[in-house]
Amino acid sequence: MKPGVSSYSLLHAIKAGEMSVLDVIDWIAEQGGEHMEIVPYGYTLEDQPELADAVRERAAAKGIELSNYSMPANFVQETREDFEAEMERVKRHVDTVHRLGMKHMRHDVTAFTLPPDKWGIDYLEDHLEQIVEGCRQIADYAAGYGITTTIENHGVSVQASDRVQRVLRAVDRPNFKTTLDIGNFLCVDEEPLVGVKRNLPFASLVHVKDFYIRPADENPGGGGDWFRSTHGNYLRGAIFGQGDIDVRRVLRLVKASGYDGYITLEFEGMEECREATKLGLENLRRIWNEL
Repeated sequence: MKPGVSSYSLLHAIKAGEMSVLDVIDWIAEQGGEHMEIVPYGYTLEDQPELADAVRERAAAKGIELSNYSMPANFVQETREDFEAEMERVKRHVDTVHRLGMKHMRHDVTAFTLPPDKWGIDYLEDHLEQIVEGCRQIADYAAGYGITTTIENHGVSVQASDRVQRVLRAVDRPNFKTTLDIGNFLCVDEEPLVGVKRNLPFASLVHVKDFYIRPADENPGGGGDWFRSTHGNYLRGAIFGQGDIDVRRVLRLVKASGYDGYITLEFEGMEECREATKLGLENLRRIWNEL
């Protein structure tokens, strides 16, 4: 197991101007992390080749592997021209992944924010042809660089484990897999232990996070970063190992599967992001070693 951190975990510090993406690399190395996931929020790389080069060089100097590049994308477009424009945009990011010396990328397939009338399986089925074509185009383009492309259980329309598998089976490319996030199943009210067990065979990278969970009829009150699942339950990001996800049993599943690659910590809670991420990384190592 290679523990590492998503730059998204430190987004509050990045947006506040307290850290740059280069500072994040240094910080991860100081915490004993082995790799960093690049999530270009609070900074961009595809339009700043000099910064991309600096990230690659700083990571190499600090002994930090660049494990995954994670970006939004939407293959469900109104016109063919818009679809082709989105293909070209995502391909430019693939070029950046190659420039960074990376071999793994995650992209979405629909808009992240969708209204409730587009949460159902009908939305996925009605647009499956477009989604599959987009995934194939990007996977085939990335294959020229030896890059694996992935979808994550992320964004409601392709978030439940069976929907992820629906897309994977339809796309049918050897370099197209899933980035498996242990917590995101809760956003569509799927038990993490179930979703993880179902999709582990198709995973090329694992995300770990934790949530506080409250039932739909138990409003936790004002304040805080609570949000609602598709069926109304309340969720809030937690320090990994301190929330309500049964992270020990989830990690036991991952370990028992034989997976021994990158495990990326993602923090999105209320606590100060550096301290919370540090504690989460410590918990990840400790719990894994105890299993």
